Amino acid sequence: MNRHQRREAKRVAAVQRPASAAPVGVPLRPRRWRAIAAVAVSVCVVVGAFAYAKLSSPPAKAEPQVIEGDGVKGPRGMMWVPGGEFLMGSDHKLAQPNERPAHRVKVAGFWMDRHHVTNAEFRKFVEATGYVTTAERKPNWETIKVQVAPGTPRPPDSALIPGAMVFVGTDRPVSLDDWSQWWRYVPGANWKHPQGPGSSIEDKDDHPVVQVSYEDALAYAKWAGKRLPTEAEWEFAARGGLEQATYAWGDDLEPGGAKMLNYWDTKERRFPVVSPKAGGATGTVPVETFPPNGYGLYDMTGNAWQWVADWYRADSFRNQAGLKLLVNPTGPEESYDPDDRAAPPGAPKRVTRGGSFLCNVDYCLSYRPSARRGNDPYNPMSHIGFRLVKDKEARP
Repeated sequence: MNRHQRREAKRVAAVQRPASAAPVGVPLRPRRWRAIAAVAVSVCVVVGAFAYAKLSSPPAKAEPQVIEGDGVKGPRGMMWVPGGEFLMGSDHKLAQPNERPAHRVKVAGFWMDRHHVTNAEFRKFVEATGYVTTAERKPNWETIKVQVAPGTPRPPDSALIPGAMVFVGTDRPVSLDDWSQWWRYVPGANWKHPQGPGSSIEDKDDHPVVQVSYEDALAYAKWAGKRLPTEAEWEFAARGGLEQATYAWGDDLEPGGAKMLNYWDTKERRFPVVSPKAGGATGTVPVETFPPNGYGLYDMTGNAWQWVADWYRADSFRNQAGLKLLVNPTGPEESYDPDDRAAPPGAPKRVTRGGSFLCNVDYCLSYRPSARRGNDPYNPMSHIGFRLVKDKEARP
């Protein structure tokens, strides 16, 4: 093919080329340039937005680790709670006024007992020290009179008999506006006889010790080289790494139909009825009966209430709401509970957390990490126990 024939072949090929395909090296029409540029810009915007979102969004929280002390790295029988920032309290529909509003709090890491202090553990303390609990001593009028109306006459010495408050229940349904219908002061009730002289903790070494006062818990803590948790530490630990979950394990009370705690199930019997027909009396169960939370802690809700270090104020969270971030809070300097009609509003009270075997949907609903109550620190009861914490020794 000569030079003229080659030029003609190229010309024919150019004529036959589809209009949509521009020849290599030939500039595109301006309209096509604009279309391609628009597509390119759109791609860049999407990619850029995605990259910005990744950079600006907070990092995902790591799954909580279960770390148990072995006596070398951390105290034996205690679980590592890493600390951090969290929303304390709750604005959930189930939350009571004393739980509101949710507010930012930060706590340092600490070790916490894997479960409640048990009867067996408390017995070792008593045997080692000879300690006599509050319920085993003659009641002290000085600690009683601040819990009753001013001017209440001192009872005769014959009425000041060692004992404690016991849940006795009722034999039929009653109005739930008067707790004295199912609670009674029982002479002779104490940690060894939680329901009174006829009861026993035989074969219950692995149950939470109950009928211990705040003072008793402090005495045990001093002997054990530990301390009671602050209210903030307790709630952080109870949540197990789940931000604002309704329960210590999530938002479903019985996930997959599984029972997750020891509480009063009103589907089985009405509160506070304990007649044989209704299923008999109720009480604690062995620790570690139910699954642990994200930090490996058992019974953070249910089974028995737990003393914590703080004074109780019903309005604590409301007072803290205006602060941006509370760091390692230790609670108020005094008590205030206007909701307790049986005691003066300023009567001394310490916080209890976690609920107990008596909590139920009709009356208490305190088997939630944010639920809180105040109790007379010298008043042992058959549904209150405790667990302890220890400050960081060596981070695992």
